[in-house]
Amino acid sequence: MTENIDKSTHLTQKWLAEIQSLTQQMTQFQRERDEAWESSQKWRQLYNTEAEQRRADAKMHQEAIASVKTEVQKFSGINTETGSDTTKAIQQQIAQFNSIEELQTQLLEVIQERDCLLQALKLEQENHAQTRKSLTTALGDAIDSLARLRAAGGAES
Repeated sequence: MTENIDKSTHLTQKWLAEIQSLTQQMTQFQRERDEAWESSQKWRQLYNTEAEQRRADAKMHQEAIASVKTEVQKFSGINTETGSDTTKAIQQQIAQFNSIEELQTQLLEVIQERDCLLQALKLEQENHAQTRKSLTTALGDAIDSLARLRAAGGAES
């Protein structure tokens, strides 16, 4: 009878030790899960901050591009007026010149400003492409880091 009690006590202690071990493992896994969650939240916040900045930059660049396009259209004679209205407006401006030299000077100024605006547009387009590339790279890095964190979390399990 004592032998059965000893076996029962031994088995009970063995099960209690196993339960305690499993409880400790579960606590450790929960802690690791919480740390991974906090890390992912930090990465998400960093990504959102970066994305917000990129959106603001993109909006600013789009506004600048729209402004440059408006200027280019203005100097190219492309606007919302009808063709005959545009032609009349141009003819009135030309009629104001007293000599060919004045017209040539004005034309030179317009061409120079057009070239400057085209250069500004090209620069804005390059900056836009660089911003898109940087954002894509940052997003890829964030995804890679998150994948590594998840893989590291899975490997520890």
